[in-house]
Amino acid sequence: MNTPRTTGRPRTSPLTRAEQLRAAKRAQREREREQGLASCVLKLPKGDAERLRAAMARPGFLPRLREFLAKELIAVEDYVNLAALMWNRSERFVTAEEAFRIYERNWRYVDKRRMKPAERALIDRLVREYGNGVLHA
Repeated sequence: MNTPRTTGRPRTSPLTRAEQLRAAKRAQREREREQGLASCVLKLPKGDAERLRAAMARPGFLPRLREFLAKELIAVEDYVNLAALMWNRSERFVTAEEAFRIYERNWRYVDKRRMKPAERALIDRLVREYGNGVLHA
């Protein structure tokens, strides 16, 4: 008796192709989690999305992105006085300009004697960039 001949790839797994694909994607997500990677979905205009994809393919993109984010977004918990001034807000990050406005508006509450050098450097940078060298306290 003749058995029907199958075409295509031979079966190497008892799982269906869809189940194999799901398992492979799950394993990939687990590997990325272990590496500390996370996905970030962006909805951008088509031209911007194409430019971003091209930029991401270039060597050195990630360090420049980190530098940009560090300059533009301030991690509130890294700065004691800023965290104290934002005691009633839940944001983890604020824009650099917003941080400058918070410092300027609430300067009388800033503990200048116990301020760490990193926070002093941040305030100096913010004053140069957003206050034209002047902090209106």
